Amino acid sequence: MYAYKMLIDGQLVEGAKTIEIVNPATAEPFTTAPVADEDQLNAAVAAARRAFPAWAATSWSKRRDCLLLFAQRLEEEADHFARLLVKEQGKPLAEARFEIGAAVQGIRYYASVELPAETRSHANGSYQIERRPLGVVAAITPWNYPLILASNKFGPALLTGNTVILKPAPTTPLTSLELGRLACEIFPRGVFNVIADDNDLGSRLTSHPDIAKISFTGSTGTGKRVMQGAAETLKRVTLELGGNDPAIVLKDADVEGAAQGLAATAFLNAGQICAAPKRLYVADEIYDAFCEQLVAAAKALKLGAGDENGVTLGPIQNSLQFDKVREIIEEAASHGRVLTGGHTAKRPGFFIEPTVIADLDDEARLVADEQFGPVVPVLRFSDETDAISRANVGPYGLGASIWSRDIDRARALARELEAGSVWINQHVAIYPDIPFSGAKQSGVGTEGGIEGVCEFTRLQVINAAT
Repeated sequence: MYAYKMLIDGQLVEGAKTIEIVNPATAEPFTTAPVADEDQLNAAVAAARRAFPAWAATSWSKRRDCLLLFAQRLEEEADHFARLLVKEQGKPLAEARFEIGAAVQGIRYYASVELPAETRSHANGSYQIERRPLGVVAAITPWNYPLILASNKFGPALLTGNTVILKPAPTTPLTSLELGRLACEIFPRGVFNVIADDNDLGSRLTSHPDIAKISFTGSTGTGKRVMQGAAETLKRVTLELGGNDPAIVLKDADVEGAAQGLAATAFLNAGQICAAPKRLYVADEIYDAFCEQLVAAAKALKLGAGDENGVTLGPIQNSLQFDKVREIIEEAASHGRVLTGGHTAKRPGFFIEPTVIADLDDEARLVADEQFGPVVPVLRFSDETDAISRANVGPYGLGASIWSRDIDRARALARELEAGSVWINQHVAIYPDIPFSGAKQSGVGTEGGIEGVCEFTRLQVINAAT
């Protein structure tokens, strides 16, 4: 059996113990992963802290070159990483290959960014504004997109002169550990560290006094605990949290195009995307036609293990989420009308059929909460103002979309939505060079774009008397 290892202080090391990693397509373990104890966590933090001064003093171009080499090595091993991602995460191979490619693209984008010093005029002369690294950054990633989300954190952190400790989710640690294997030959000792845990070291990491910033992606509930842990030493935090994205389909929309676009994103990665469309508000005039097209798109998906030919919908990643989604579907089915799906697949693994449910009240759990699975409610509206009002209900504000042939009208309505990103005639249009942030309880700070890179720096003003 291949021995996965953690990266601490430039050395690939075994863990204090190992845990079994389950293939969600079989619900059976297929390998083991090393996990750290508190001593190893402290060793990783100490190594990153020791490495920080020299890495911060390294030229911008040298740090860029290291990132570009990292992207090259990942690209060279793309097939290995994609197949491993299928086994630990469950997504179809085509989606896994996309994720590896997107991570490579993201690293290369961050390597291209520059944050030059800026000189500004003042009544008493001029002053300089410069960006400085923060120190040790803890990058904590979830199980739905372990590589893309990791690259959004360590890419800008390393470019700007910080050192990094990457901690993946306990159910999907393998591809992150393999990133450590690549990084071991590229970065100086202690600059990039990868540790895994058994869901028991997160609070120690977020409260550690020698960590300067936490970059976390995950649920809103866990994000609140991360913020509490960071408060003692006033760590900087970037929190990309949960979402319950509304999609509003206006009466003048391209019905087939909207249904196809929303099906493609609502069921992408088995619906396990924070910014997926999770509740669909459709104008009365086109409601029935839209439902027919959406159901047809859902039925066209092929459910199966990610490494099976032609599969377009994989399993739920873990048993806890599988049980949660089943409960949500069961409750919704008792109050609404199931148009398609609604069942678990009759095979091993955490498989749920793509499900569309109509005629639910806005108070239903499937509408009011984040389902994070392959099931969507379709809701009627007769008035655009009412649709906007209903879309804005709830604690989340990550993304939203409006579907209409009238782009100017859609832009005007978009400004009324309480969401960090509003897409028009598309959804989940997320790229490393476009800022992505949440409103309300969907997050703090920004990932992506120049704004996301700046999140890993502190502002310093140099003002000399003349």
